[in-house]
Amino acid sequence: MNTGDDPQLVLVVDCGAQYAQLIARRVREAHCYSELVPHSISAAEVREKNPSAIVLSGGPASVYADGAPAIDPQIFELGIPTFGICYGFQAMAQALGGTVEQTGSSEYGRTDLRRTDAASTILGDLPAEQEVWMSHGDAVTASPPGFEVTASTPGAPVAAFENSERQLYGVQYHPEVLHSTYGQQALEAFLLRGAGLRGDWTMDTLVDAQVDAIRAQVGDAHVICALSGGVDSAVAAALVRRAIGDQLHCVLVDHGLMRKGEVEQVKRDFEASTGAQLRVIDASDRFLADLAGVTDPEQKRKTIGADFIRIFEEAERAILAEVRADGGRVGFLVQGTLYPDVVESGGGAGAANIKSHHNVGGLPEDLEFELIEPLRALFKDEVRKVGIELGLPENLVWRQPFPGPGLALRIIGEITRERLDILREADQIVRDELTAAGLDRQIWQCPVVLLADVRSVGVQGDGRTYGHPVVLRPVTSEDAMTADWARLPYDVLARVSNRITNEVREVNRVTLDITSKPPGTIEWE
Repeated sequence: MNTGDDPQLVLVVDCGAQYAQLIARRVREAHCYSELVPHSISAAEVREKNPSAIVLSGGPASVYADGAPAIDPQIFELGIPTFGICYGFQAMAQALGGTVEQTGSSEYGRTDLRRTDAASTILGDLPAEQEVWMSHGDAVTASPPGFEVTASTPGAPVAAFENSERQLYGVQYHPEVLHSTYGQQALEAFLLRGAGLRGDWTMDTLVDAQVDAIRAQVGDAHVICALSGGVDSAVAAALVRRAIGDQLHCVLVDHGLMRKGEVEQVKRDFEASTGAQLRVIDASDRFLADLAGVTDPEQKRKTIGADFIRIFEEAERAILAEVRADGGRVGFLVQGTLYPDVVESGGGAGAANIKSHHNVGGLPEDLEFELIEPLRALFKDEVRKVGIELGLPENLVWRQPFPGPGLALRIIGEITRERLDILREADQIVRDELTAAGLDRQIWQCPVVLLADVRSVGVQGDGRTYGHPVVLRPVTSEDAMTADWARLPYDVLARVSNRITNEVREVNRVTLDITSKPPGTIEWE
């Protein structure tokens, strides 16, 4: 990828950690460009990429176990500043003559780290004692020759080491997670002092790089963008639009699963901000017919995904008819896939398949499009920054996340028009009240879930009712990899509950989901 003039590349070597991309993101937050590469990368391949620094990620394996991710030991002989984290720290220690073993004293979660008296490039400007986030069963018990031990914890006698002459550094803990109090400062100390990077990479260089990459990939072909109405697809479409102009054909499939008034609003806002024409295809009858009787969440996603693909194939034929006179062809499909989508679908190294996404994996073998996924390496907050850089309006950029399968994931049970209408009204009330309270940007999102197959007894107007419960799921998050339930003010919750039970006659009970992620996912299905 072209990252602009004189890029200083940081390679993040993925050793099987679900959060390896989070390290790459933290590197970018330090204004250094990063790319994620597999642990199988050879020293020759690293040399060819000519990075200015390397970071080795954590991972769930033991470095001495059969089949554990192996790092080419010649990488440490390239003279490239390298920083090992957790598994990467242990892999470095083992490769360079240190000792890694199971001590019987595992550490998980918050741990107290104590700095030694040794001079330290990484920890020298940080407090002598700090709280870090650990996740290890093995420990480095002896550092490699020529390395200084710079920190320890109760369960890790060598919790950090470095050889400043060789510019090799490592820590047992996870500086990339927010629970490590001074984690970002430690990472930046490596990047800016240990590796001597300038730290002048910005989001506009990412935009320029993606625009160049899209132009190179597409050439003179025409492209269809699967616009869903959310932030991700809008930003992806704007990126592609900037790269290829009128070669982009944006299509929004109205699957009948959108929120109240959403299709009309998305068309108006997107066309005004990008100059692109948005074709709206009303396919709600087809989707609802195919979803009839379907209650299993995975089957809902697969059904919706399959219909999406087939409809876009139909859209391709219609668009081709328009451009054929000029000898054109449609060869690409744009999707707003983000990294959390990839991880939850089992696409990240070491990641379990938590749930499938309609825009990640599982595409039909006869798919006629080649995918363009310009946001695949980004988190949601980074996507918003790209949107701002592209000049998209705030009402698009700050739109709360909404799943591609729409309200189908928020109705527990069969999807019907009646149930969708009930949920739309309840959802609109919640959105109105959160906006009125000025809470739109303080929460990540607030799914409203209709328990369609559940009935609860209530009393309304001196009469007995037997209606549906709805669940409010307000969450706070930085990147959707983890989330906590949002502590909404009681008066806001009271207004939401009163309005829903008064204005949506089919609902007689409002409940609150106070589960974090993990163990729960943000969406119920």
